[in-house]
Amino acid sequence: MKSCYISFLAAAAILVSGCESVITAGDPKPDDPDYAPAQPVETAKNVIPTGSIFLDGGANSIYSDIKAHKVGDLISVTLDESTSASKSASTKTQKSSSTGLDGLMLGGSTVKFGGKYTTEASFGGNNSFNAKANAGQTNSLTGQISVSVIKVLPNGNLMIRGEKWLMLNNGNEYIRLTGILRPEDVNADNTVSSQKVANARIQYGGTGDFANTQKRGWLSRFFNSIFNPF
Repeated sequence: MKSCYISFLAAAAILVSGCESVITAGDPKPDDPDYAPAQPVETAKNVIPTGSIFLDGGANSIYSDIKAHKVGDLISVTLDESTSASKSASTKTQKSSSTGLDGLMLGGSTVKFGGKYTTEASFGGNNSFNAKANAGQTNSLTGQISVSVIKVLPNGNLMIRGEKWLMLNNGNEYIRLTGILRPEDVNADNTVSSQKVANARIQYGGTGDFANTQKRGWLSRFFNSIFNPF
C-alpha cells in the first residue's frame, strides 16, 4: 500500500512538472527575434566627385514623401479592430404512439378467464427531446503600434512586423503585429489602419502575476478537457 502511494505521488509530480514546462515554454518574451525590426540594407555606391553640394544617393526627389517604402522604414499602424459574433440553436422533437388489442370473442361475448380477466391489451409510448444553445462573443482593440518593413515583395507590397511592451505593476502587457499591406493604403502622415493589413496576426496579452491570476490551474483545465472520463 505504501509503495502504491509513493508511486502515485511520483506520477503526480511528473505530471505537474510536465504541465509547468508546457505552460512556461510558450510564454512570450521581450525582444523576440521573430518580431525584431529589420535593419536597412546598405548598398555600396561609387561616388563620383562632381563639385555639387547635392549627392544622388542622399537627395530625395521633389515628388517623394515620408511614407515607408523600403526595408527598415517604420510605419504607424492604428489598431481599430472590433468583432462581434452570435449563434443560437434550438431543437425540439416529439413522438407518441399507441396500439390496442381487442379481447377474444366467443358467441358474441368477450371471453373471460377466472371470471374477470380478458385478453384485451393496449400499448403506448411517448418520446420527446428539447435542446437549446446560445453563444456570443464580442472583442474590441484600439491603439497604435509602430512596426518596421522587413521585406518588399516583387509586386511592391510591404511585409511588416513589430511589437510593443508596456511594463505595469507585477507584470507586462504586449502587442504584436505582422502582416502585408499596400503602399497605396499608407496615409500621407505614414499611418495605416489595421483593417488595411492583409494576413494580419495581432496578439494582445500579458505576463506576470496579473495575467496568471486569470488562468485556470492545470488540474482545473484537465477536468474541463476532452481527456476527462467523467
